[in-house]
Amino acid sequence: MESVWAPHTLQTEIVTILQKKGAIADTDLHKELKDSYGDVSFREINGTLMKLELIGIIRVSRLLKKKRRVELVERKTR
Repeated sequence: MESVWAPHTLQTEIVTILQKKGAIADTDLHKELKDSYGDVSFREINGTLMKLELIGIIRVSRLLKKKRRVELVERKTR
């Protein structure tokens, strides 16, 4: 990544992309993040996806052997 901080965190950017596009493959998400962030590694994205999944914001499921689907979790309102 560049030495200058981005105006949005990687977590915020991932959630924004998912809100705009809906469910997306992890490889497509990586391309989207490269366009907005520049050089972001797949390892950084995986770590961020894991954090977001653990706190219940997204769900990651396996599509193919090396391809995963990333989607926002729908919040239930009372």
